[in-house]
Amino acid sequence: MKQNQPLAYLMTPRDLNEYIGQNHILGEGKMLRRMIEADRLSSIILFGPPGTGKTSLARVIAATTKNHFQQINAVTSGVKDIKNIISDTKNLILNPKGKTVLFIDEIHRFNKAQQDALLPSVEDGTLILIGATTENPYFEVNKALISRSTVFQLYALSETEIKKIIESALQDKERGYGNKKIILEEQVLDFIADLANGDARIALNGLELAVLTTYPDQSGIITITLDIIKDSMQKRSPAFDKGGEAHYDTISAFIKSMRGSDPDATLFYLAKALYGGEDIEFLARRIVICAAEDVGLANPQMLSVAVSAYQAIKMIGMPEARIILAEAALAIATSPKSNSAYLGIDEALNTVKNQNTGDIPFALRNAPVEKMQDLGYSIDYKYAHDFPYHYANMQFLPDKIKDKVFYQSTNMGYEQKIQKWLDFLSKLDD
Repeated sequence: MKQNQPLAYLMTPRDLNEYIGQNHILGEGKMLRRMIEADRLSSIILFGPPGTGKTSLARVIAATTKNHFQQINAVTSGVKDIKNIISDTKNLILNPKGKTVLFIDEIHRFNKAQQDALLPSVEDGTLILIGATTENPYFEVNKALISRSTVFQLYALSETEIKKIIESALQDKERGYGNKKIILEEQVLDFIADLANGDARIALNGLELAVLTTYPDQSGIITITLDIIKDSMQKRSPAFDKGGEAHYDTISAFIKSMRGSDPDATLFYLAKALYGGEDIEFLARRIVICAAEDVGLANPQMLSVAVSAYQAIKMIGMPEARIILAEAALAIATSPKSNSAYLGIDEALNTVKNQNTGDIPFALRNAPVEKMQDLGYSIDYKYAHDFPYHYANMQFLPDKIKDKVFYQSTNMGYEQKIQKWLDFLSKLDD
């Protein structure tokens, strides 16, 4: 059977000493390591990118715990399976300890009813849950289940850790290629570690395909060249999921880079989103929002640029849309910034919502019928264009909030001109 099992499965660590990576939770003296070594595990949820060792860690626990261990996959299992496991656990003939360590892979695939079925048994300790997910559990797992578990985040493996895993596979005579004569040409190991993007499974799969498809020479030596490993691994696997946490993190970083005036980071996160297959209209909408929220009146032309880009990418499509998006995003990133419009409208909305703002001044009210003027509607209204500089000195806010300030300009970009104009008008008031 081992001959039919993939290298990534065969090289699964058998104990914590063979486990590579995640030192922040499994290093000497760390809580999770102590829990596993003492076999005093409580319910945990492991989340992180693919190939970072979530399932491997569950297998290590399975090999070390004295409790009954059961594994299911959320894609193929349902409430009935959970109830069967709970029933078997409570059968003291089958399970004298009355406790089961239950590993659920891809737990985010369980719906609310399925997750709720776990709660009573997790609560009373009948089940010690180990949930594994590539999604952020705070978004995908019931709060009740989260509150009964300890959440551990696993990070993408470093290139050094990937290299250690590859070297271990090459040296292991029982599970890996230790009995074969394999030579990696210069830069091959670095290429694997780089292209794997922190995913040990991708690295081992690439190595396995390269070894299996390369004929040994007359001396029985299999030489893996850079060209061979490139063919075996194809293109880089992006750490991006349009429906998952990587989507939100990437878009958040993209927006914050534009806001933070970093053109290089802006292009990087835009490229990351595009490479991951993000919807170009979604990206264009985020650029439009950033133009209004973060550039604002410091450079009001940017909103027109962003809207034009949005319209253009709908007409053009990919791959050329990438250039339009890049131009608009760079324009935003390199522009002076002001959030005065954003803060101003929020403050105005907050005032309308929470204060008694009084009545609209009669001078500003609509008077479509002449008789309404007899009631004071539109009386004393000053038509701005009848005055010098097209400015009428009158009160526009209701009496109750007549001194309220909503718009506070900055000294950034075009707002400098706005402030000079407002200062000039205030002198006319005097």
